[in-house]
Amino acid sequence: MTPPDKLPLRAWWGSLHGEGRDAIVYLVAFVFSLGMGMLSKEPAQWHWGFISAGTYAVAMTYSLLSGGTKRVPSHRTILAALVFLGAVVVPLGLEVQWRHVDGTQQFAQPEVWVIEQSGQHVVIDGGPYVAFFSHGVLHGRVTGEPQYQAFFPYFPLMSVFGLPRALSPGQSQLTDARVVMSMATIVVMGLGLWFSRISRAKKLLVAQALCILPTGALFLSTGGDDMPILALGFLSLVVLERRQPLLLGVVCGIAVSTKLTAWPLACAVLLMCAITLGRRAASVALAATTTIFLGISLPYFVRSPRAFLENVFAFPLGLAGVDSPAASPLPGHLITSAWPVMKHILPVIVVLVGSYLLLRYLRRSPITSVSQTLNIVAVVALVVIATASATRVGYLIYPINYAVWASVFRTSTDQLILDA
Repeated sequence: MTPPDKLPLRAWWGSLHGEGRDAIVYLVAFVFSLGMGMLSKEPAQWHWGFISAGTYAVAMTYSLLSGGTKRVPSHRTILAALVFLGAVVVPLGLEVQWRHVDGTQQFAQPEVWVIEQSGQHVVIDGGPYVAFFSHGVLHGRVTGEPQYQAFFPYFPLMSVFGLPRALSPGQSQLTDARVVMSMATIVVMGLGLWFSRISRAKKLLVAQALCILPTGALFLSTGGDDMPILALGFLSLVVLERRQPLLLGVVCGIAVSTKLTAWPLACAVLLMCAITLGRRAASVALAATTTIFLGISLPYFVRSPRAFLENVFAFPLGLAGVDSPAASPLPGHLITSAWPVMKHILPVIVVLVGSYLLLRYLRRSPITSVSQTLNIVAVVALVVIATASATRVGYLIYPINYAVWASVFRTSTDQLILDA
């Protein structure tokens, strides 16, 4: 088998200087954002597309004309910061302002209202889980809102991002859930980059994928609930790199107490902790993760088990009897739409077949590196996203970022980087 570093595409990419790589990724970003502006029917998305397209075009042109070497000159970092301003800060600020003036749900994704509404439920009702079906009637629905907006398909900690608006009498633009989630993402990512031992070039690549290119900029500006999860995922890898199992457990505990999509990477990181740091360290990390998760989630489950299960699990899986706005035309959604009975059968088939194939692969190729583990998680995430009955194309940012991190944490020998 050809080593990853010797593959033609990877070898070609590695031969490019920094500005050459920037020119390519900003070109792709420009095409994507312009396409989003022209084709999307969601106001928040097409506004972002047209606003950010010019920024990416200028960045592409500058990178193409500037030349350079394989080092990371400071002007690449400065350019990335300027692109962040033009592709995230400006469109986010405009859309938050338009939403504040317009007073409708046009200039944000539905999850923004769901998260802010959860903050209100926490303040008023003592918990974010109020929607559940009883005798065919959906309880907890707000009159005039779509049924799906009554559900809170997250773990309790996500409601923290909705608390500033619930606690702010004037409902300032700064309390918009997107602003709060964006700030949290930047802070967590910044901590990860600051303490990571990877090179400056790789740090810039992580920042580009997570916050600067459309893989992050689009979501920070329009929705953003997945961005803190990804930032926490990267921070967990950095903490593992620095051999701190207790802190690793804290980071993983926060992530898994926020959204279900954090679980695959958290499980993989804890497994890597056991392989690289030993059983004792893994036990400490797992204990911290479990303690935080149960301490945050168990009280809400005990209070209303039915509402908790319907919101956190049944609704995201498309089993709550309510059509989710996350239903994208991916294979899983198309199959379950054509044959509704497959909603219950397809997940079982995917789990059984996927588990068999994964175990077979691991028997032939035992885990020997962090990058290998991240690639496995990326493939698993891609399969789950493609086969889920209710999912979004936007969830592809998970396997994309995992693949980027796999390249970032790859060493020359591709062995576990923590053995050194």
